[in-house]
Amino acid sequence: MTSCKTIYYDTMEAFGQHKRDLLVGRVIDARDDQEEAKEQFKTALERFSELVEVPDSDLRRTYDQLNRELERSERQAGVVRDKIDSIETVGRDLFSEWEGELGQYSSEELRRSSRDTMERTRRHYDQLLTAMRRPETKMESVLVSFRDHVLFLKHNLNAQAVASLQGTVDSLEIDTARLIAEMEAAIAEADSFIQSMKSA
Repeated sequence: MTSCKTIYYDTMEAFGQHKRDLLVGRVIDARDDQEEAKEQFKTALERFSELVEVPDSDLRRTYDQLNRELERSERQAGVVRDKIDSIETVGRDLFSEWEGELGQYSSEELRRSSRDTMERTRRHYDQLLTAMRRPETKMESVLVSFRDHVLFLKHNLNAQAVASLQGTVDSLEIDTARLIAEMEAAIAEADSFIQSMKSA
């Protein structure tokens, strides 16, 4: 696997794309995917909220819509997870290379300056990863709740069962609002990181 990554990085560098550029690109992608996931979770929540007002005759169609929203939410959560993993991989490789290249300086002053920049960048990068991982775990807990509700609805397609979901829909709204707040914080941290990498 390491030789494949080396070939990939060498190829990208031949085209002028260094690890730093790759990292910024992946952060941009992950930020955009978190924005999409946030909108998808909002949409799924709206569908669940509408559920308690659905007449008995529309329950099957509503179940099908909710199930589709759940599947979209699960897919989007997976995309976000994968993007964060790819950021982590490139970040780890970037800092490993940077650390290794510090020994190549003959000037102690330049080495120290580069080390300081690296450490500052690493701290900001660590903040970014923490901010992006936080909503990732919340996404899963909201998805678990969505899955439970969709499964319950699947086996209880009647108005009385739907009415019993009102209290849990309220709880789901609170959990989703918290998730969205975490995602917005992660998006803001990604924007800050992107700006710092572009200005450095």
